[in-house]
Amino acid sequence: MASVVYQVRASYAFVERNFNLIKRYWSWEVVWLVYSTADSLAVSFIGLGMQQIGGGQNVNSGYLVLYLLVGTLVWRYLSHVFYWITDLISIERWEGTIEYTLMAPIRRYTHMAGQTFFAVTYGLIFTSIVLGITALILKINLTNANLLGGLLMLFAGSFSFIGVSIMASVLPLLFPERGEQMTHVFIALLLLVSGVYYPVNVLPGVLKDFAILSPATYVLNGARKALLEGAPTSSLWPYIWPVLLMGGLLVPAGLWIFGLAEQYAKRTGKLHRNG
Repeated sequence: MASVVYQVRASYAFVERNFNLIKRYWSWEVVWLVYSTADSLAVSFIGLGMQQIGGGQNVNSGYLVLYLLVGTLVWRYLSHVFYWITDLISIERWEGTIEYTLMAPIRRYTHMAGQTFFAVTYGLIFTSIVLGITALILKINLTNANLLGGLLMLFAGSFSFIGVSIMASVLPLLFPERGEQMTHVFIALLLLVSGVYYPVNVLPGVLKDFAILSPATYVLNGARKALLEGAPTSSLWPYIWPVLLMGGLLVPAGLWIFGLAEQYAKRTGKLHRNG
């Protein structure tokens, strides 16, 4: 029992550390909030401009705005979770604590649990603020949206993205100089095939096949059902179970891969405090 309490407290320490980092660099968070809001609005304005771009053709611009907005916000949340977890190693190098953290007598899943809990919590807070500002500016009516169902889809999708993120965080560990930049490949490929800004059925054959393997595809489809069509939460199960299954496979696989990479990094002296 004492061991469990110790691990929980150690996990919370990483949550507290990350919140302190946000407080210390609050101005950067404001910059990122402004950028994210502007980006969401810019993508939404594409929907408003489609009728003019399409030469006056009859386009349901209101639905298109919501389609793009939901896609943008869901992707904003998922990528937020992704980057906070892949920055697991980068933050330690930046703070000069990587050697102490990875040599500390705590289990790696304890470290990961604190990082992922923070990523999910902060991602939801950040995305909610962007949604509130965007809805206010665009005068969007969300009274018919199933917000609980949309939130459930985000939670379910978080598990699979956590697994992918843990795998991607191996790159900064093994490649101190450019590993952080290499993680963008993961998020770029998922962005391409997941239908963030367009239905996946417009993709060519090979990419459409990859869309089936992307957890973001199911999260986006389920969130759009809940928020655009007001689908009841019980009808979202066909989108929830695939991402839960992916999460059940990807999280253990990610921890196993990270464990192998950590052992290799320790043997080869890659735990530099400065990348």
